[in-house]
Amino acid sequence: MFSKLLHKTSLKQSTRSFSNRGILERLRAGPVLGDGGFVFELEKRGYVKAGPWTPEANCEEPDAVRQLHREFARAGSDVMQTFTFYASEDKLENWGQYCKAEHGTGDINNEACRIAREVADDYDALVAGGICQTPTYLSGGTKESIQKVFDQQVEVFKNNKVDFMIAEYYEHIEECLWAIEVCLKHNFVTAANMCIGPEGDLHGNSTGDCALRMYEAGAKIIGLNCHFDPFVLLKGMEQMKVALENQGLVINKDVFLMVQPLAYMTPDASKQGFIDLPEFPFALEPRICTRWDMQRFARESWDMGVRYIGGCCGFQPYHIRALSEELAQERGGRPHKGALKWEPNAGGLLMHTKPWVRARASTDYWINLQPGTGRPHSQALSEPDRWGVTQGSEELKQNTTRGEKPEQR
Repeated sequence: MFSKLLHKTSLKQSTRSFSNRGILERLRAGPVLGDGGFVFELEKRGYVKAGPWTPEANCEEPDAVRQLHREFARAGSDVMQTFTFYASEDKLENWGQYCKAEHGTGDINNEACRIAREVADDYDALVAGGICQTPTYLSGGTKESIQKVFDQQVEVFKNNKVDFMIAEYYEHIEECLWAIEVCLKHNFVTAANMCIGPEGDLHGNSTGDCALRMYEAGAKIIGLNCHFDPFVLLKGMEQMKVALENQGLVINKDVFLMVQPLAYMTPDASKQGFIDLPEFPFALEPRICTRWDMQRFARESWDMGVRYIGGCCGFQPYHIRALSEELAQERGGRPHKGALKWEPNAGGLLMHTKPWVRARASTDYWINLQPGTGRPHSQALSEPDRWGVTQGSEELKQNTTRGEKPEQR
């Protein structure tokens, strides 16, 4: 009982000392942990439709969105990113007319901000607004038309006083730069992420060059998210770091690095990442990272100089908990509620009834384990589809005629 009371007391004290800091101040003080993947997790729970991946659940099922925010916050997330992935007018009408007709960008993004702020206030977390790539860009739209789409979203975030902006999930540096411009126009500290790996963007720009151009555009936090597993993305992050340092920039002073990968292993993915794998999106579970993979990812990220560490598709709260446990010392010993039932080195297993399970109560056992899939004839790797099309290809012209409201949600 005493240890629990001590934990609660230290939680309150450390929370107070961490309060009232913006994102840049928190990054200067130590690691900032993001949250995980909302569209994938809510799709699994029955609240998001696979394919469109649009976030109308903010309006239709707010309790589900709130609960997932709360689970990430309990696990140690320092930022509640609004559930606004693909919440732009052009995406809402793309294969899903009813989303635009019934809700629209304003309603969905307003609700997302309200829910995120409610949870953030309970856990001393920041709220980040989020915008991402657009169907208009893939269809060959002009800079003016695309920035109009971004403006509609960012105006809502400004009205809701989010703490900073994350412009993420861009396959092309050009569109990412246009997004940064809009965020800065509205006076937001901006984090910018490309969804690319070590091979660069889909128009042939290197990963290092993308980093330099995001920095030059004014993003204070730059990095990579989605499409690849933690260790593939760290190879891309190393390229970004080298490119920045070669220009005389000081990491964690002039610019901060950020990474939010998949929770799926993707060593066999092609340049376009996991969307080219035949298992996408309904059979990715055998590729899921363990919590021990995540602890290694957290350590390697920190050692590289990455200070904003979080997750994207496939990341669940226990993955974020693994990050916070690995970086507990770097976080100043700041505890999180998700740790109340956890003991270091899997020590809780010592209370198991079976002696061979008790023997597994060590970090060494788990970090050296090669997990099996349980599938006798499963293949180790897959052959990506390698479509090889990107912005400017006729096949990517977006369709706005198929959207029909599902009879049931």
